[in-house]
Amino acid sequence: MDTIVGWFAAAAAAAFAFAASAQDARPPASEEYKTSVVKAGAIVPPRVVPPCKPGACPFAGQRVTVLMVKERDAGSLGELKAEFEAATGATLSFAQVTHQELFPHFMADLTNGTGRYDAAYAGAWWLGELAAGEHIVPYDKLYRDPRFPSWDIDEVLPAPRRLLSYAGRKYMIANDHDGQVMYYRRDLLADPRHRAAFAARYGYALGVPATWAQFRDVAEYFNGQDLNGDGVPDHGLTLHLKVGAQGMFHFMSFSAPFVIGPDNPGLYWFDPKTMKPLIESPGHVRALEALVDLVQFGPKDMLSWDLGKSWDLFLSGRAALAFTWGDLGALAQDEGSRVRGRIGSAPMPGTLSYYSIPAGRWIKTAKPNLVGNTTGGSWAGVISKYAKSPEAAYYLFALMATKEKSKVYAVRGWDGIDPGRSFHFLPPDGTARIETYLDAGWNEADVRDYLHAYFENFSNPLQFPYLRIPGAFSYWQALDVHLAEAAAGQLSPQAALKATAVDFEEITIRLGREAQRRVYRASLGLPR
Repeated sequence: MDTIVGWFAAAAAAAFAFAASAQDARPPASEEYKTSVVKAGAIVPPRVVPPCKPGACPFAGQRVTVLMVKERDAGSLGELKAEFEAATGATLSFAQVTHQELFPHFMADLTNGTGRYDAAYAGAWWLGELAAGEHIVPYDKLYRDPRFPSWDIDEVLPAPRRLLSYAGRKYMIANDHDGQVMYYRRDLLADPRHRAAFAARYGYALGVPATWAQFRDVAEYFNGQDLNGDGVPDHGLTLHLKVGAQGMFHFMSFSAPFVIGPDNPGLYWFDPKTMKPLIESPGHVRALEALVDLVQFGPKDMLSWDLGKSWDLFLSGRAALAFTWGDLGALAQDEGSRVRGRIGSAPMPGTLSYYSIPAGRWIKTAKPNLVGNTTGGSWAGVISKYAKSPEAAYYLFALMATKEKSKVYAVRGWDGIDPGRSFHFLPPDGTARIETYLDAGWNEADVRDYLHAYFENFSNPLQFPYLRIPGAFSYWQALDVHLAEAAAGQLSPQAALKATAVDFEEITIRLGREAQRRVYRASLGLPR
């Protein structure tokens, strides 16, 4: 670990300079990413901890400053302020910045040793810099301490649970559990007229797509039809493809089954022996060819859309298919949605063959090759090593992690906090009560589909390998730029990924190949 710390000291300036120009990985909910179709509900979490008695407040006189993205009233963290202060005697304040400023602000504070922020609302991809560089402190010793609000890390499903720790120590306090699933118009797929026409055209029954080839057929079939009864032709799918608007995350989830499979459960980004980029493998190329092909079945304006505009199209009933984060399923239940009671959910489709990088060949599968994912930020609290009140900071995020709070976050769409714990899921997958969702305004068929899709996604033993190394978003930003060039027809998929590989090499060289190799291997659980 000492060698990594030394490398960080030498490379901090270069890493920070690049980070300052990058956007954060899938940001938490903010005004910038709101949809315009639906309105946020009024449900709020209950109070969990009582006020402390005068003279017995555990953190009296202390101040906790949390760095976070700008949100109205500080979002879900702001809801905790009065309860936290009354229970601890500490004062809670927020330093709110834009998405683009969030990571570089925190890194500058850490590398300069300023200690302005006690904690940050961080994305899981940050751990490559933060934990490997020993910039944040683990909370293992505080986790079972009875002085703090109680929450159970074992209730987090296996895939998102892995993101909370790094090199065997706990760093992120459970909160948001990101992953992507497919959404479809359940009413359209069940319509007898559409079922007959689809079967006549494609030679098989219309149903929930299990492969990306089937997804393409469904998107093609519905494209140009009126899907919401307003007399205007609508679209087979909706995507957002604007550079800097997180489109590369959708490619990650989409491409996973083209590359990851039983014979290759982990190699996607780099060769762990050499740090040679793998992003231009035949599997990646075929995936991008398939994704570019799908663009024709959505609006032309998608090339300039951000996330909110893409969600708006689906929420207004103008698209048959989408694949994205859990927010969409929850937002579909809010006032203004035209798809409440009509939105089905399923794990991301798969493929019937994948390119095994270790074997150097395509491998056919007897059934669809499905790969789970934790794509996104999975936003949660981390504690700075310079925190003046580290225990009080942990208390805040442990309070946020309690079951009583988390149940509410999972049922509402506006806060960007998605389900991932056993008590979020309905039996037999988990222990949730259907009434919790119905009382919050969910349609029963919608929520049963939604929760089971996420349970299957997070429980899949095959998982897309999440990148947690220094410069992670630098690599992702390079991928984002070249994906947009392919989507716009400026580069072929093969040329776009070749250019991405060149950029990956330049980033690795700049940050130090051997240092990157060691951290990458550690992030995969391999010996250094």
